[in-house]
Amino acid sequence: MTRLAGLLSLSLLLSGCIVQQQKPAPVEPTQPTPTQPPVTAPQEPQQPQQPPTVPQPPKLQTLNWEASVQPLIAQMLHADGVTPGSVLLVAGTRNNTNGSIQSAKVTNAVVSALSNQNQFSLVPPEQLQAARQSLGLSAEDSLSTRSKAIGIARAANAQYVLYTTVNGDVKSPTLQMLLMLVQSGEIAWSGNGVVQN
Repeated sequence: MTRLAGLLSLSLLLSGCIVQQQKPAPVEPTQPTPTQPPVTAPQEPQQPQQPPTVPQPPKLQTLNWEASVQPLIAQMLHADGVTPGSVLLVAGTRNNTNGSIQSAKVTNAVVSALSNQNQFSLVPPEQLQAARQSLGLSAEDSLSTRSKAIGIARAANAQYVLYTTVNGDVKSPTLQMLLMLVQSGEIAWSGNGVVQN
């Protein structure tokens, strides 16, 4: 019987191109064969998925602005010819390097270094804002030119303005500070220093 079924299947296979609408010949039932589980290939243990490696960004050099401005501020506070108790405006920082620096951090370090001294009274932020508005300058204007810094200092009724510039290579810049008399624009003191890492 099994042979007959096999021959029948073979003949159907060989004549597979001819399609006819014939009723299939009755097939006698065969004895069931014991079922065996399907053979499966052994699976290899799955490796945990590694996340794609992301390239490391270049390490940014951090500059210690607080430590860099402290010696210059100390020199300025001991400069001859500076009238104690005068009002001082700290102008924004000008970037003259070959790259990008965070100028606001430099300015904040200067203000912080001057906050615990009694040589000068600093122009309060609200008075600085009012002076900016009176001259039509936005709050984002860094006062990075001497003429703007002196103009704002005059509008804020300051006697001195401290103007800071960062110069040179952005990886190892230098600081220059100028203390100027507001009325004449004369430089009362100047100092230079290397920025510390």
